[in-house]
Formats: sequence, structure tokens, C-alpha cells
Amino acid sequence: MNINQKNKSSSSRLKMRIRKGDTVQVINGKEKGKTGEVLKTFPTENRVLVEGINFRTRHVKPTQEGESGQIVTEEASLHASNVMIYSKDKKVSSRVEFVVDKDGSKKRRLKKTGELID
Repeated sequence: MNINQKNKSSSSRLKMRIRKGDTVQVINGKEKGKTGEVLKTFPTENRVLVEGINFRTRHVKPTQEGESGQIVTEEASLHASNVMIYSKDKKVSSRVEFVVDKDGSKKRRLKKTGELID
């Protein structure tokens, strides 16, 4: 068994700083500079699905007789390292840090602006 196969099969969750509903900006790749909302996260693969970004076309065969085939476009996932959380107010993307409040609750905050996300 390869070392990489062993790590993929383990059910350990990676710590992701991006969550569903966050607005993110793509910082690398062909969609660089575009912003969108996170629809779904895949913590085990360290990937995110962003609305309106990274479209893939797929050809679907007809399932019944008399039905025509289709070309379906849908969003594909991006690696989490290729996106940063985007502040709509300040129009800037930033890294995320975790801060513990006085009451003991853990919050996420943008490093550049100091804006609380949660």
C-alpha cells in the first residue's frame, strides 16, 4: 500500500477556514479575480464548490428512446488554497485567523480588516 493511499482512506478531517455561505475570491488559476459564494465544502479533499465559478461541460446520453442528449454545464470544485475570503464592505480578500472572545467563544476574523465573519 502506498503512503498516499493510506492518507486518503483515513477519515481525518482537515481544518478548513472556509465555510458554506462565505464569499470568496479566486486567487489562482483561470478564474482568477472572480468572486462567489461557497455552496459546499469538501473537508476531506480540502476543496470548495463556489457559485458561478469553474464551470465544466458534460455530455449526457439520452436515457429513454426518443429523448435527445444534452450538454450540461455545472460548477466543479476548487482547491481551498486557491480561494481567499472576500470582504464585500472593504472590497479586499484576506486570510482568516481564529480569535477567542472574552466569553470563551471562538470567532473567525479577517487579518487585513479585522472584520468578524461569524
